[in-house]
Formats: sequence, C-alpha cells, structure tokens
Amino acid sequence: MPKVAKRIGGLREQVDKDKAYSIAEAIALVKKCATAKFDETVELHMKTGLDGRHADQQLRGSVILPNGIGKDVRVLVFAEGEAATAAQAAGADIVGSDDLIRQVQNGFLDFDVAIAQRELMGKVGSLGRVLGPRGLMPNPRNNTVVNTEDIARGVNEAKSGRVDFRIDRTNVLHVILGKASFTEEQLMGNLQAMVNEIQRNRPTGAKGDLIRTASLTSTMGPGVRLDLVEIKGAATAQNNN
Repeated sequence: MPKVAKRIGGLREQVDKDKAYSIAEAIALVKKCATAKFDETVELHMKTGLDGRHADQQLRGSVILPNGIGKDVRVLVFAEGEAATAAQAAGADIVGSDDLIRQVQNGFLDFDVAIAQRELMGKVGSLGRVLGPRGLMPNPRNNTVVNTEDIARGVNEAKSGRVDFRIDRTNVLHVILGKASFTEEQLMGNLQAMVNEIQRNRPTGAKGDLIRTASLTSTMGPGVRLDLVEIKGAATAQNNN
C-alpha cells in the first residue's frame, strides 16, 4: 500500500463516523489529523435544506473572518482615475481598467479577489464567462462592486480575510475557515462568525432547518461530523459576544 494511502487510512481510523462531535472536539481532531508536509486549509462543509432552483432559496453572502484565512490574498481592482489611486494606496496588487479587462479576457487569472469600480461594470460585465465559473466575478451582493469612495474599504476587507459563500448545485456550502496552524480559539472564532453570517442570510423561501449536516475537514484529512445543536448555538454565541 502506498505511504500516502496508508497515512490517510490511519487518519480515518481516528474518526468515529457515527459520532457527531462537539465543535471543540472536531477542531482538535482536525488539527491532529492535518499531518501533511504543508499547512493544510481547514474547511467547513454544510448540507442545507434549500433548493437553489428557486430564486427565494438562494443562499450567498460574505463575511470577514476575525482571524483571517492564513494566506496572502491577491486583490485585483478594475478602476480608473481617483478610484485607481485609492486602490493602489490601499494595497491592491493589480489595478487597471481597459488594458486589465483585456488581460483577463485573454486568460490572466493570477488573483484571488476581483473588485470593480461601479462605473466600470458596463465593461467588466463582459468578463462574466471568464470570471463567473471561477467565483471571481465582481458582484454588489458580496461588496466587490463599489463606489469610488468605498474602494479602499473593499480592498482592506478582501486583504483582511473576507470569505464569500454560496450554495453549489447540490445545495451544499463549502467554505474556508483558516489554516491547521491556527490555534483552536482562532478556528472557533472564525467558525462562529461564518455560521452567524450564514444564518443571518437565511433565504426568505427556506423551510425547516437551514443546516441539515455539517462537518469539518482539512485539505488532506478526513471529515469530522459536527453536532448540529452546537452549530446552531454557535451563531447565538457570536451574537452575544
């Protein structure tokens, strides 16, 4: 048996598939199982009770995680004039207008977040087929289409660890919570902020429980099922802080 397969098999044996772990137990276990030679990403996966085929059951939003995501975020900004100057001053990695739009159209995708000055969306809209499937298309709903006076704030939010979320075609959410090197307290804080924002964005057409199942995992580690009662309480805990 290859070493990698043997290692993964050994990690899975540490997780009881029939147990719903408390958040603290799950975080500790995920960190313990993150044994790869790189700093693994910790992810939260949630199966929802939504049907994304209906407009009133779409779930999407964004949240600034209090402890960041543990990586340098490359921010591209479509802007010109005063907005371009503000974006550069705020630390944007790539700033431009017409020339930059052509670069992206031709395949340039070396960035993590794209922000657009509102006045340029008429032109940036042509990139929908390129950026949309990759989740990079600027959108007012996640604060990536902004007015000139809000450009700096948008760049700062993206750099500080804003995470966008939306259900996929199977009505499941997959979101980043940070790195395995984070402390348990940092991952707990990020999870609470994420769950709180997901609950806050509950669609008007949602019926019954919004979250049906939830699990934590690292890039190369096994999934650890979470106790739903505690997950629902995580949002309350965040609100009371």
